[in-house]
Amino acid sequence: MERGTGHYPLMFAIHALWLPSTLIEGLLRGPEFPAWWPVPFVLFLLAQATRYWAILSLRDNWNVRILVVPGMKLVRRGPYKYFPHPNYVAVAAEVLTFPLIFGAWITALVFTVLNAGFLILRIRKEEQALRELAG
Repeated sequence: MERGTGHYPLMFAIHALWLPSTLIEGLLRGPEFPAWWPVPFVLFLLAQATRYWAILSLRDNWNVRILVVPGMKLVRRGPYKYFPHPNYVAVAAEVLTFPLIFGAWITALVFTVLNAGFLILRIRKEEQALRELAG
């Protein structure tokens, strides 16, 4: 049973606009990378590692939707053993750091704020679904 379907278009819009915004702001800024680009680049790579650790830990349970499957057990391995919602931590880091690699700090700021607002809504819905699953 799917939960939280109403916010899915918002998630799609934020992520669909974030990449072109990075490209446009980066092109307007010019071809030179900022001197400090390695810092957000390393953080971006760490976010990718965290994302794939989370996805591999969830295995077949990974999905971009919020699904409640009766009888399904909560995943408590991988990064889920240490903190909740590691994939969202990775996405938040990605949304912030990727534009900064190219000096697109306006995009980084605007979409980090938009994504944070979305994640507050998303995590509430997902926590509600997890409570339902746990009984």
